[in-house]
Amino acid sequence: MTSTPKTLLEVLRAGETYLREREVDAPRLSMELLLAHVLRMPRLQLYLSFDQPMNEAELAGLRDLLKRRGQHEPMAYVLGEVAFHEVRLASDARALVPRPETEGVVERARQRAPQGARVVDLGTGSGAIAVALAHVRPDVTVCAVDASADALALARVNVARYQLESRVELVLGDWFAPLHGRHFDFLVSNPPYVDPAQPELLAENVRRHEPHAALFTAPGDPASTYRRILAGVPEHLVAGAQLVLETGVGAAEPALAAMQSAACLADVRLEADLAGLPRYLIATVR
Repeated sequence: MTSTPKTLLEVLRAGETYLREREVDAPRLSMELLLAHVLRMPRLQLYLSFDQPMNEAELAGLRDLLKRRGQHEPMAYVLGEVAFHEVRLASDARALVPRPETEGVVERARQRAPQGARVVDLGTGSGAIAVALAHVRPDVTVCAVDASADALALARVNVARYQLESRVELVLGDWFAPLHGRHFDFLVSNPPYVDPAQPELLAENVRRHEPHAALFTAPGDPASTYRRILAGVPEHLVAGAQLVLETGVGAAEPALAAMQSAACLADVRLEADLAGLPRYLIATVR
């Protein structure tokens, strides 16, 4: 793009070609989202504004975002936010991009958590599960734990965005370690579940841009994070409490086996997501 004034349609077509040449997924949609963001208009309004010229300030802002997207940076990072369940969350490289599959964790917790439940969210990352659940269930409180101070700083932005400071507590630490003496009625988590010995299970852009500490388990042991969570269940979850944990291809069966062998759990089952893939581990504390 040059400093010569161009119409929105011309810029859209040029940007789409740029992204397609770099083999970016959904180049047309990506370019529409970038334009809508820069011009601060709904994406569908672009179609009513194709003849509108873009000024140099708008083009300059677009160039930087387009370059980042051309390097396969996740769209949520490029735009700085992402829609998740019934909220919009700040998103950047400090934490994983919240994904549609994880909305299933929120929905199951929304339906199953008892009235006034004390919920613990282990490995909260951006705070996606904690914020979305507290937003749709104003009766619950959530203790959201993460080992990354950077991730918790991002989660704090999202908690503040929905004024949930009184009901979502952010705690720095490794799984249950910082919660000595505390008890909960419900547990949610989207822990790391990708074996680093099988990186092909992840898209290349995910491996390149998203935090590895939130993606990978111990080498050769995709159930390792689940066992660490289970180790704290007897001390921290009350009898009758439920767990909803996300999992994925390559980890689902080992994680299910770990939960089935845990003496503290009953009614262990594995549910599929909307794509039919094994995704949600659900259990009740004896």
